Formats: sequence, C-alpha cells, structure tokens
Amino acid sequence: MNFVVCLKQVPDSSEVRIDPATNTLMREGVPSIINPYDAHGLEEAIRLKEKVGGKVTIVCMGPPQAKEALKKAMTYGADRAILLSDRAFGGSDSLATAYILSMALQKIHETEPIDLVFAGKEAIDGDTAQTGPGIAQRLGFPQLTYVIKIREFTETSVTVERKTESGRQIVQAQLPALLTVEKELNDLRYASLPNMMKAAAYEPEVWDVKSLPFDLKQMGLKGSPTSVSRIFAPPGRSGGELFDAMQDPKAIAASVVQKMFQQNIIMVNPHVKGGRS
Repeated sequence: MNFVVCLKQVPDSSEVRIDPATNTLMREGVPSIINPYDAHGLEEAIRLKEKVGGKVTIVCMGPPQAKEALKKAMTYGADRAILLSDRAFGGSDSLATAYILSMALQKIHETEPIDLVFAGKEAIDGDTAQTGPGIAQRLGFPQLTYVIKIREFTETSVTVERKTESGRQIVQAQLPALLTVEKELNDLRYASLPNMMKAAAYEPEVWDVKSLPFDLKQMGLKGSPTSVSRIFAPPGRSGGELFDAMQDPKAIAASVVQKMFQQNIIMVNPHVKGGRS
C-alpha cells in the first residue's frame, strides 16, 4: 500500500503577532510547527502502514526552511519526504496550492500508484479547508472530509466515520481516495530513537518548478483568484459591569434581569402569560 500525507509547516499560532503598521504577520522569531491536523493524518498513515504494510510519503510545499518540518515528520516513521519549493510557488492561495500539490501527487502516482492520501482538515494559518478537497478534485479521487475514525480499510476501499454539523456519518469510498482528518482521529505518538537517528541523516527531496510540467499561470499570485488584503487583531473587549449582590440581592437580581431585557438577551413573548419568557 502506498500512503501519501500532505503536510504544511505553519507558524505556532500561540506565538503569532501582527505588525500594527503593516497589518501583516510577524514571522521573525516565531517558531514553526507541523500543522496539527496534518500531524494526525501522518499518524494515521503510519498506523495503517504498520497494520497492512506499505510506504508513507510526505509531500510539503513551502520555503527551504520547511525541511525542518519534513525531518521532524520522518522521526515518526515516514519513509520518504518531498519538499516543493520555488519562488514561483510564492503567493499561492488554496486553489493554486492544490494545483501544485496535485501535480506532485500525480507524478508519484504514475510510478508508485497511490492508495490513500491524507490531509489535515485545514491549516491553522489559513483555516480555508479547501486545499485537500481541491487536490482530490484535480486527481479525480473520491474525497472523505472531516474524518474522525477509519472503520475499515481493505485493498479496494476505505470506510470512515466523519463529523458533520448535525451528527456523524458512516461513508465508504473506493481506492484511491483522499481523506481530510480531524484531531479526534487518533493520539499522536512520540518519536522513536531509531527514527530520530534516521531522520537526522535524511535529506528530503526538493522539487522545483522545473521538476514537473507546471503551468505557471496556475500558481503563485497569477494563479490565485483570492488574496489577503489585510490582517488585524480583533479589538480587546472591555470588562463587563460588576454588581455587589451582598448588599441587596433582590434589587440586584431585578436590575440584572431588567438590563437583559433592555439588551434583548431575554425576549418578550406575547404568547406567554405575563408577556415574558
């Protein structure tokens, strides 16, 4: 079996700051991590490899420093890592990114047929949840999104449980297929010493714009129909009004209820006796 994981290196969201003058992310001095959702996709791919045999390949698009994320991912048990890195890829939105990644996966598929592709539900620095489905659409693979459990995996199909706004669904797709996964899918493992030693000596493959027959009009800023015009921090919230209920509890309670009516937190219902509900 051949499993491929689409992985992204992202800034640690807990450390992100915004430049008040330019309204852009300040990346200097901000540590980078493997996108958390992608990490759970990698974990599941490795579990399947351990269960049924096969190979796990990681594909990442990013700047040269993204090699750090790939080497980190190798410590968990992946077999191959490919970095798509070129200035021509810069500025790509989710549509263009899906195109670039799909071209790389198509090249892999031609020599080592892919059975299952894993991608995180979304990247924490973009939150679009569009790249995984975009890859599946371009490859012509069935896509199963928001996966929280793999119920059955065979040589020809995969059955999963996926999360929806109204509950849970059990769905099946024929292989090859693409899954976008939630964090509930599994618990992440710790890197093993043998894999850490292997990763330390491993050098990820680097593919640039010359490695594949890319259409330059479908990547970078030219191939991106969307763009980010401004990033800003939400304004801070002012503290709420405080009441000392120890002085006159009944009066304070009545005052609080009255304010809730004034702010429409509690609505007037004409069908209820007394007019309130």
